Amino acid sequence: MKLCRFGQPGQEKPGIVDDAGTIRDLSGVVDDITVDAIPTVRGVDVASLPAVEGTPRYGVPVKGIGKIVAIGLNYRDHAIESNLPIPTEPMMFMKALSSLSGPNDDVVLPKDATHGDWEVELGVIIGKTCRYVSEDEALDKVAGYVLANDVSERFNQKQRGTQWSKGKGHDTFCPVGPWLVTPDEVGDAQALDMHLDVNGTRMQTGNTRTMIFDLKQLISYVSEYVTLQPGDLLITGTPPGVGEGKKPDAIYLKAGDVMELSIDKLGTQRQQVVAWRHLGEGVLA
Repeated sequence: MKLCRFGQPGQEKPGIVDDAGTIRDLSGVVDDITVDAIPTVRGVDVASLPAVEGTPRYGVPVKGIGKIVAIGLNYRDHAIESNLPIPTEPMMFMKALSSLSGPNDDVVLPKDATHGDWEVELGVIIGKTCRYVSEDEALDKVAGYVLANDVSERFNQKQRGTQWSKGKGHDTFCPVGPWLVTPDEVGDAQALDMHLDVNGTRMQTGNTRTMIFDLKQLISYVSEYVTLQPGDLLITGTPPGVGEGKKPDAIYLKAGDVMELSIDKLGTQRQQVVAWRHLGEGVLA
């Protein structure tokens, strides 16, 4: 299944995408798309649901994300281009929940940003509590997979102390979606092509098979240090091609740039980069 949430921020409705790519309204079946709602939706006759007209905004495809755990440098060539050692065990950091945004919402650069960057990533939505889970059991805990962009401000990440969250947690810096795709539809999540373009130029090309630590290793490892709860989001690293690593000169995001990214079976995203503006109060996603 491809599950989604559509509508204006804070007013999203639950939906499911049919085989023709049409959003069908699930409002009469469930109140929202949560991990707990997935079993209820699974038996629905999709063709009988109302079709959603037009091209509504996609929101973050699952409500109730409790935390975002991220893995850094999980592709060997990306570690090399970042001039950092190849990790001998997964490198964990956290992104703020306030960084969540819809897959096609604007990415807003923070004040005085000079080093904005992109990272296409496979995201995992946790379906069952993971606490010291074994690698053999890890994939059984997955509710679904999502496309994510781990947007970064490299100066804040690396030049303002040792806490990566300073450059990773800005508002709008975690676009997610358009869909949560259930494992039965994805198949082998360790064999998915991924790419990212900026202004129509291919920047990143990769495949999830080249992760240093695969998904079952990551879920098991993280669960030793942080209990993963249903609805949590784990983003799993990016392949080479980030702006910071471009030669001979780094390329950084500026207002007016457009990022377009995709992972097989998980859909596409398109974000326009805009200069800092006050986003107001309330839910961004």
